[in-house]
Amino acid sequence: MALGMDEWSMSQLGSLRWAEARRRVRARAAGETIADSMSARLVWEPHRVVPSYAVPIAHFQVPLTDPRAISPVAPPRPWLDPDDAFAMHTTPGTAWTLLTAGGPLVDAAFTLDDPDLADFAIIDWAAMAEWIEEQQVVVAHPHDPFQRIDCLRSDRHVVVSVGDVVLADSRHPILLLETHLPPRWYLPPDDVRLERLEPSPTSTVCAYKGQASYFSARVHGTVIQDAAWTYRHPLHDGGPVREMICFYDDRVSVRVG
Repeated sequence: MALGMDEWSMSQLGSLRWAEARRRVRARAAGETIADSMSARLVWEPHRVVPSYAVPIAHFQVPLTDPRAISPVAPPRPWLDPDDAFAMHTTPGTAWTLLTAGGPLVDAAFTLDDPDLADFAIIDWAAMAEWIEEQQVVVAHPHDPFQRIDCLRSDRHVVVSVGDVVLADSRHPILLLETHLPPRWYLPPDDVRLERLEPSPTSTVCAYKGQASYFSARVHGTVIQDAAWTYRHPLHDGGPVREMICFYDDRVSVRVG
């Protein structure tokens, strides 16, 4: 029987997984290098959809102190994303405090009991002020070697509406495909009724596309919060969708012909 790769990869979500990073990784906090390694690994604790960096303990430049045994917790749902706290460990191990020049970072490192990851410690991404792969600053989370995005010019007809009100109508969209995520249609601003959109204070960060700014839509006096977003200054992979606008298809109707 043929193996469906999407189904297979998601079937492994409950397992502890790792991969060689194959790049120099540095973590910094309060102006101090906390770890610097060319032997880092990417580690996915069970149910985590994005990896964390695990660095050989010998490559830490600050002490690891106050070890505390951790028992795994049951996740609240089958997957955990970057918004779920680092402290929600789903595999047994030991939490450590990092003694930095800016003060102790309690439980910011985690060693796993698994023998394949002996002598490595995962670092809490959010506890660091800056992460660098080679000479490139990385945002949101480590780059996953098994995930990518494609931005494809298209001539499909995309109509976005709420009831009888059309918010956008385009025959020049870009289809953005991202591993394990729904297809997204990005539309030129000229094809969007911008008078129906108003800026939202919401902002999110993607490791591959950069920082997104959001819009709410106003239709017949009703506000649809954070109905759309744009990347004004995208990272390299998201360059083709710079300043284009994408709508959530679960908040408005997105019809693709």
